[in-house]
Amino acid sequence: MKLGIGIGWRPEIADEVEALAGIDWVEAVAENLCADHLPDSLVRLRERGVTVVPHGVALGLGGADRPDPGRLAALAARAELLGTPLVTEHIAFVRAGGPLTASPRLEAGHLLPVARTWDALDVLCENVRIAQDSLPVPLALENIAALISWPGEELTEGQFLAELVERTGVRLLIDVANLHTNHVNLGQDPAKALDELPVEAIAYVHVAGGVEKNGVWHDTHAHPVSEPVLDVLAELRSRVDPPGVLLERDDAFPPGAELAGELDAIRATLRQAVTVHAPAEAGERTGTAEAGERTGTADPAPAEGRAAADPAPAGTRDRTAVAQTALLSALVAGTPAPEGFDHRRLRVQSRALAAKRADVVAKVAPELPEILGDGYRPAFLAYAGSRPLSGGYRRDALDFAEHVLIAGGPADPVARRRLTYWWQDRSGARPPGRTTRLVRAARAVLVGK
Repeated sequence: MKLGIGIGWRPEIADEVEALAGIDWVEAVAENLCADHLPDSLVRLRERGVTVVPHGVALGLGGADRPDPGRLAALAARAELLGTPLVTEHIAFVRAGGPLTASPRLEAGHLLPVARTWDALDVLCENVRIAQDSLPVPLALENIAALISWPGEELTEGQFLAELVERTGVRLLIDVANLHTNHVNLGQDPAKALDELPVEAIAYVHVAGGVEKNGVWHDTHAHPVSEPVLDVLAELRSRVDPPGVLLERDDAFPPGAELAGELDAIRATLRQAVTVHAPAEAGERTGTAEAGERTGTADPAPAEGRAAADPAPAGTRDRTAVAQTALLSALVAGTPAPEGFDHRRLRVQSRALAAKRADVVAKVAPELPEILGDGYRPAFLAYAGSRPLSGGYRRDALDFAEHVLIAGGPADPVARRRLTYWWQDRSGARPPGRTTRLVRAARAVLVGK
């Protein structure tokens, strides 16, 4: 299936995307689409013959739990609505805790890396097969950018992806910006990863911008695509002609002319790179697992022709759940860092999660930064440091406002009155009194144990 050159469709740049020349397809965040109707812009694009691919961000297929049937059904519904040839998701976990660990459910609010171990691979493969059996079209999975790495990993990124494809027949969405990110942050060689992974399984490629701060590369999707990222794209193109390449932009949207310029740079990179590596057979890839060592069998058959997903070996989900919960709790609830992790990098990741959460809440409830002004961000980051996301971003906005009011803020009486009215209008009650505050404080202590 040939997709061609595409761009990530976002409501903020819908008009610019429609006006761009030479766009063969677009990708839309699945969770941002209604299940029963499409935005007018996407309707017009589809009428022009532009393919729309839904890109999921919330399944958490790398998590210890089996995929949530409701989330799978929602993704399947959007695939049907769009008439898409495939859907995509991430190799990541986004939540932890719950019944497997008898602990409170924790939400990351972002994509976190899966440990490249045999246990984590067993869990991921079962989850992928469950997802494949629930979706009406093929699934492709994306490698993610990481600020942290797990201790005791047993496989390289390329080996991990190769094993995943061999066992499940899933397609790959290779993000070359994420390969560059992991090169800067974790010292992983993009060329080695490309040598090891099954490039013939690539469904399409992501290209995106980022920025380096204090020696750490942040995959922001809010900056222009850099030359090193285009160099990784050229490396990939020297090995395979990808069916599709897509430019991602999620924030700080530039004018349409700048987007067109980035797309031209991507086209030029693809034209100038020459395929010099023939795709290797699975057993010939450099550095892959030894023949017969924990390998599976590729299964390219359609969903209706596959057997049910084999369960992960006993104990693997429990071990994965404990490890992921300990890590996520350290990142979002301030608990001690698990043994073996780089404490400095954990702090960087924790701040990044809180900052992303602050950005999303500001979009969901734009009145909050308007009312609090320059005090919004530091107040929210302080709040997020020990109050994990648990009930979605709209609930988070209300809880944050309540927290500010209980603490006696904001100092300006006009701002406090505005925040009080805003909170009351959305919660339907007065800010909590002393008894309610004590009950909630006691509950928070119990939940934290």
